[in-house]
Amino acid sequence: MTTTKAPTSYGPIQFPTRAGLHVWQFERARRLGLIPAPDQPGGRWSADVVDQVLARIDDILKAVGTMPDVGAARVEAYLAERFKMDVNPGTAAELARRNHLPVRGEHKGHPLYCGLTLERLTGRDRPKVERASAAGHLHMRDAAARVLGIRESDLDHLIRAGLLTHAATAKGWHNTVVLLYRQGDLDRLARSSRIDWGAVRSTPKGKRSPLASLPTRKDRP
Repeated sequence: MTTTKAPTSYGPIQFPTRAGLHVWQFERARRLGLIPAPDQPGGRWSADVVDQVLARIDDILKAVGTMPDVGAARVEAYLAERFKMDVNPGTAAELARRNHLPVRGEHKGHPLYCGLTLERLTGRDRPKVERASAAGHLHMRDAAARVLGIRESDLDHLIRAGLLTHAATAKGWHNTVVLLYRQGDLDRLARSSRIDWGAVRSTPKGKRSPLASLPTRKDRP
């Protein structure tokens, strides 16, 4: 009869497997200081350290939660279900911008947001989600112009002058890049006293926009 000898050390895949943890749970536990740094050469943990962690595994599972770090679409779907409300695209990025939702990494160039923070949201957090959904709402070029009550050609002048920049991008037909504009930036621009909005909005189609005289931002490509 052959007896398998227990390992004397564990690597970064063996350790979470032995502990019954998903890799994301293992990495989060490490970030939270619940699992110590490797104590063996080559980034490995001794069997003694693993046994000590296993003795605390229930507390560790409770601390790391059940939601992995997720992308924006999953954040917004989760918030919509959690708070029974409409959640606009751009809400996840807005929550991060306001320091309410940490970014914990990226996947294929897109940010991953902290699942533990999401899981710990309560009813008292609903107002901050509502504000982020309103301010972070993303609009394509034509919708952004409608929000401001101006023509798309007027919007182009604002962009040329550096008074409005896109907050995000999306893929359109045939992998074209679609620029998206944030509601909060449009609201700020609409309050600007630098622009005679009455004159801009009353300019008929085919007539030169008052915004055409705005200087072009020097650092535009």
